Amino acid sequence: MDNKKTKKNASSDAQKLKIKNVDKVYEELEMVKAMLARALADYDNLSKRMERERADLDKIASVGIIIRLLPVLDNLESAQEHLQDQGLAISLDEFKKILSEEGLNEIKPKKGDVFDPEAMEAIEVVKGESDNKISEVVLVGWKFEDGTVVRHAKVKVSGK
Repeated sequence: MDNKKTKKNASSDAQKLKIKNVDKVYEELEMVKAMLARALADYDNLSKRMERERADLDKIASVGIIIRLLPVLDNLESAQEHLQDQGLAISLDEFKKILSEEGLNEIKPKKGDVFDPEAMEAIEVVKGESDNKISEVVLVGWKFEDGTVVRHAKVKVSGK
């Protein structure tokens, strides 16, 4: 009889050991699943951050080129004011269309508008009837659609 009990106990102990090992394997599996989920989330975050940084670098490169081209545009517009040439007008329109396609918009304040220091640079304060109003636009500015100013509009502001 002791032999039967011993076999039964040995069988029961072996079964308990198997269950313990299976439980341990499941715990390890859950741990590995959690680590994999974290690694995938980290990879996804890294990919998104790299994409944002790439877009920022593209924008920085664009800004550098645009800043160098804006004086050329200013010169062409000045020439157009004096020459009134139809061919030059077409070229200016094409130039501005390309800037627009790159996400740039003119900052074109008007006489009498309120001075906005975020978009404008006051190059002179002149005597006027009201404070903080634009009395003359000297040079238009440019900004990206997201609001990033590439060049502030240069204006004269009235003051008392």
